[in-house]
Amino acid sequence: MYEGTLVPALGVMIPIVAIIMGVGIGMLRLWLDYRNKRDIFRLHHAERLAAIEKGIELPPLPPEFFLGYPSPRAVGEPARTLRNGLVLLFLGAAIFLALRAETGLVNAWWGLIPAAIGVAYLLYYALVGHRREAGGGRADGTAVHGASDRPGRPPSGP
Repeated sequence: MYEGTLVPALGVMIPIVAIIMGVGIGMLRLWLDYRNKRDIFRLHHAERLAAIEKGIELPPLPPEFFLGYPSPRAVGEPARTLRNGLVLLFLGAAIFLALRAETGLVNAWWGLIPAAIGVAYLLYYALVGHRREAGGGRADGTAVHGASDRPGRPPSGP
């Protein structure tokens, strides 16, 4: 009796739940970020008020307070670029060989897509990434002293 109507209803509910969960997780992250910054500002404000009452001057807010959190996939990490390049290259090669063994050369070419992306990552690392890792500088090879290579991070070094 309910078997015929359950399957179409379930098929409609899957995308609805996926969209609601996706938006909900994004909103949860924004709310947690807001709450964290609010607590930091409250604590900093209370510390400043106590210092003013005692006659001690505190330095201004650090610029990191006004920056967002760095992205987990922030561009500019040479080690991550090298790792991604190697993983995609070998994954593409494995897919190519597996498809060639199973279906022949006709479908095996699809494995070269991730391999090509891996080669692009490795080329980027060879041309730009290793300079940043070795010298602590920018992508053009100039060194940056006292500045971090990732936004939202405190300066590293003298």
